[in-house]
Amino acid sequence: MLNVVLYEPEIPGNTGNIMRTCAGTNVKLHLIEPLGFKLDEASIKRSGVNYIKYCDYKVYKNYDEFKEQNKGTYYYLTRYGSKPHTSFDYSNLDENIYFIFGKESTGIPKEILKENLDNCMRMPMNGNIRALNLSNTVAIMIYEALRQRNFEGLSLVETFKGEDYLIK
Repeated sequence: MLNVVLYEPEIPGNTGNIMRTCAGTNVKLHLIEPLGFKLDEASIKRSGVNYIKYCDYKVYKNYDEFKEQNKGTYYYLTRYGSKPHTSFDYSNLDENIYFIFGKESTGIPKEILKENLDNCMRMPMNGNIRALNLSNTVAIMIYEALRQRNFEGLSLVETFKGEDYLIK
């Protein structure tokens, strides 16, 4: 199973976008407190539209509680990582994989990263910016893992208007 972990997220719009992405990709979302917003705020609903009800998510009081309840392989996305996100193998369908993202302002704490250097990764980018937007980074990471799994469990055709919509 694929999982996204947000360590102390601060911006409700990012979390709403991520909830929508998780809902559409069968990825479980884990939120580690403190959150910089309330989950019932209008801005979460605005970015997640009406899809949040389809998002499988859980909130934890801290990182230790999260680790106690979730076993598997942890990958840490950080601008300090030295390996690209595409250099890891996420194809094992029997493996619980957790992609951990830090808060928007400061990222994942250095103490956590130092203990997990082999699984720290960076999305390649030029030096013009500090980091990509969190919700964009989560989407890129989810789809790389799904690509390696041949998009298992996802539809490759449009399901609302029908796969023949363009030829009608």
